[in-house]
Amino acid sequence: MDVFTTPGAFSWSELSSPDPKAAAEFYGALFGWTFDAMQMQEPGSVYHVIKVGDAAVGGIMNTPPGAAGMPPMWGCYVTVADADATAKRCVELGGKVIVAPTDIPNVGRFAVILDKQGAALSVIAYKPMPA
Repeated sequence: MDVFTTPGAFSWSELSSPDPKAAAEFYGALFGWTFDAMQMQEPGSVYHVIKVGDAAVGGIMNTPPGAAGMPPMWGCYVTVADADATAKRCVELGGKVIVAPTDIPNVGRFAVILDKQGAALSVIAYKPMPA
């Protein structure tokens, strides 16, 4: 199964932290993860892609602007065929959309939803990868 193309599969894990570099050092020592650093659109902000062997499995990033006071936390992404349709369906089922469907350049389109109990989850429709 390819988790990046299978709707319903958990496909990515991401840590939001006020100190991504320190978090990468900690988890690298703990699990043996390696990292590829990617410059983000926000000046001076680096996204640390988590790698297990050659496989990219997640990332570590700065706490988002506007989320002051949010504790460091891990989030999970579930693959969907259409992030917009999934966000709409979430609302129809009584959930909420807390980050509207948004494009991630060269990656896909994601949204962050809350279920009826308030649990957050990210959904993402990945762009097809070149063959």
